[in-house]
Amino acid sequence: MKLLLTAFEPFGGEQINAALEAVNHVSVPSEIELSTLTIPTVFGAGAEMILSFARSFRPDAIIMIGQASGRPSISLERIAINLRDASMPDNVGNQPVDQPVVPSGPAAYFSTLPLKTMRAAVLSAGIPCDLSCSAGTFVCNDLMYSVLHLLAAASSPVLAGFIHVPCTPEQASLSNRKIPSMQTSDAVKGLEAAILSLCRFLDRTNSG
Repeated sequence: MKLLLTAFEPFGGEQINAALEAVNHVSVPSEIELSTLTIPTVFGAGAEMILSFARSFRPDAIIMIGQASGRPSISLERIAINLRDASMPDNVGNQPVDQPVVPSGPAAYFSTLPLKTMRAAVLSAGIPCDLSCSAGTFVCNDLMYSVLHLLAAASSPVLAGFIHVPCTPEQASLSNRKIPSMQTSDAVKGLEAAILSLCRFLDRTNSG
């Protein structure tokens, strides 16, 4: 079983990204071949990078991880919309407003991961987890939409989707507003439970 896990670099002037911190600590059983990739927090920059890596690695699934300030739980994203509408600049200063991710592309794409099965596994591990119907309109949504668009265009069997994790307590303590947080160890525990659930799903699917 091969899995590609991606996370964004820090953005918005912060020194860390909760998603990258978690991904850097994820551990999986030896029967799972895991590769990780750090994505620039830049509109339009990540999808081709992921697909280029995937052409040689040939993963069974791609899980993209991002940080969601203000959310108290791990969020499994159900849908990505064809919209770029940034409330802040990305890491090279792009700040698109009311622009499509892909001109003339579909209005939205749904995650192809078994989200309800994964959520049940995360909750069973004792980590709060929700299904979310909004990946936002910043770079996270942009990446999710773009990757699903490219996979769909190629009729690829690779499963793909996006997961948001809360900020770390360190980030919350430095924030000028009161925001929820999650220990990196808990985010890691939740991601590992989601990964194992996904791999069991793929095993059942492939053996069936």
